[in-house]
Amino acid sequence: IGLMLEAQGFRVGIIAQPDWHSKDPFMALGEPNLFFGVTAGNMDSMINRYTADRKIRSDDAYTPGGQGGQRPDRAALVYAQRCKEAWNDVPIVMGGIEASLRRIAHYDYWQDKVRRSMLVDAKCDLLLYGNAERALVEIAHRAAHGERLAQMRDIRGTGFLTSQGWRPDAGWQELDSTTVDLPGRVDPHPDPYAMEPASTAPAEDTDAVQPIRLVSAAERVAARKLQRAKTVVRIPAYEAVAYDPVLYAHASRTLHLESNPGNARALVQAHGERDVWINPPPIPLSTEEMDYVYDLP
Repeated sequence: IGLMLEAQGFRVGIIAQPDWHSKDPFMALGEPNLFFGVTAGNMDSMINRYTADRKIRSDDAYTPGGQGGQRPDRAALVYAQRCKEAWNDVPIVMGGIEASLRRIAHYDYWQDKVRRSMLVDAKCDLLLYGNAERALVEIAHRAAHGERLAQMRDIRGTGFLTSQGWRPDAGWQELDSTTVDLPGRVDPHPDPYAMEPASTAPAEDTDAVQPIRLVSAAERVAARKLQRAKTVVRIPAYEAVAYDPVLYAHASRTLHLESNPGNARALVQAHGERDVWINPPPIPLSTEEMDYVYDLP
């Protein structure tokens, strides 16, 4: 990420695994011109530090010398808090594995409870998830031209906090997530080899059938794309999923059903009096874009 931003003409300072017990290590390079970029590293800090039975690991494969204990629990969250303590007015862009997995209300195995979105707890300005190279370059250039991160609401693969009921413009519609997935008991899959009973229904009255205008496939696809691009799906609020396992499972399934970059819709989830808004996932990098990223020195 640092090399990619440098190749775009930016100066990048990296503070790797700082001492998180005070804000001073986070001020070592001075106040950032554009934003703090915060990530926990290549691996979730909780998985990296604890075994499945919650015992502390003795080493860390992502730290020089394999030394353990060099990152705090929920490192991205702690780092963001220290950045705010260092310079409260500097925006924070949160990314990496922890941000991606915790972009909505999520179950925390170590605390055995549902925690709020990382956006709420970290108080970051933008959260990036998925393959975020293209989004980060766009954010950096727009910030360099004077645009505030709070104004960047149209970038795929990003999430942000907003007031309840906010919409990008008047043309948007909101769907309840129960139209995507019906919460409740999961029915078993039907047996594809089962014989259907013979129908005893009377034959249709063909005289009552009304002619319809045939719509081309291209028209149908274009209409669906336009409708989905202007639709946000509201999943149950944090306060609901925190205490209802069925609604939690429903919200999680809706998140996964709306994860295909080709047709996913935006998601919104209430946290108290504010909404967590999640834009559709980023379009995968093209061959040329991926070559650009991985051909850097």
